[in-house]
Amino acid sequence: MRNVISSLLGAAALVFALPATAAEKLTVYTYESFTAEWGPGPQVEKAFETECACDVEFVSVADGVALLNRVKLEGAGTKADIVLGLDTNLTAEARATGLFVPHGVDPGNLTVPNSWTDDTFLPFDYGYFAVIYDTEKLKTPPASLKELVEGDPEQKIVIQDPRTSTPGLGLLLWVKAVYGDKAPEAWAKLKDRILTVAPGWSESYGLFTKGEAPMVLSYTTSPAYHVIAEDTQRYQAAAFSEGHYLQVEVAGITTTGAKNPLAAKFMAFMTTPAFQDAIPETNWMFPAAKTSKPLNPAFDKLVKPAKTLAFGADEIAANRKAWVDEWLSAMSK
Repeated sequence: MRNVISSLLGAAALVFALPATAAEKLTVYTYESFTAEWGPGPQVEKAFETECACDVEFVSVADGVALLNRVKLEGAGTKADIVLGLDTNLTAEARATGLFVPHGVDPGNLTVPNSWTDDTFLPFDYGYFAVIYDTEKLKTPPASLKELVEGDPEQKIVIQDPRTSTPGLGLLLWVKAVYGDKAPEAWAKLKDRILTVAPGWSESYGLFTKGEAPMVLSYTTSPAYHVIAEDTQRYQAAAFSEGHYLQVEVAGITTTGAKNPLAAKFMAFMTTPAFQDAIPETNWMFPAAKTSKPLNPAFDKLVKPAKTLAFGADEIAANRKAWVDEWLSAMSK
């Protein structure tokens, strides 16, 4: 009997010594500003780990387009259970990879503009692209995309690369939505105002706040950060008469994540206040579902787009490469 007990105790010790199984760990690919110490990642990780008694591992890349590129490169062998940080400009292309499965979450709690019907990708926040300007360096900001394109080339702007960045892609689509077939001519004019094309949002906004340029491509919500976190009205969004391009950021379960029960639990968790409460004042976007309390009044004072601009996901998927090539050609001349 003693030998039997010893064997059982030894087996139990071995079990407790083993590392966590795949089902006890969730791997989430996302972008760098989400996982930064000031981003929503730390709060989201703590809240979900408390709820699931599991280990959440965030793996970050520069920006949203880079996320899709990485998952496509890894293919069915990706270690990601969830990809968080794509947007509606990429969902058709992401779906076409065959690497994502239905999320299984009731969209009834969502508060994003328009009704949500996508059964593969689920929103976690949304916002509108905008040119943010430094009021101490630029007294008269552009009041339209046309004024930005045709303005003083000495007043520079920092933008992001549409090949790696969702904001960069957003600006490309914004210009296309306003200028149509004349987009190459618009880029040719705007080129002289561009200080640099950064790979992602973090790099570009950092250059802007360091004073390298008086303007940067960001979001209408960006001034809320400066008001709430820094108590300053210095940085503001320019309201454009043509309207502003909408971005809805989403997450999706991969074919790898389909085998991990934690993936489905995380997607459902994403639409609850435990997740959504972290979005407004860390990711500085609008929450995609209800929060436990009203947003800070600073969000009520933001630029409200006169018109919402957006292409359909399928149209973007069919034209993205051609439109990016068009941008590259105009920028290289």
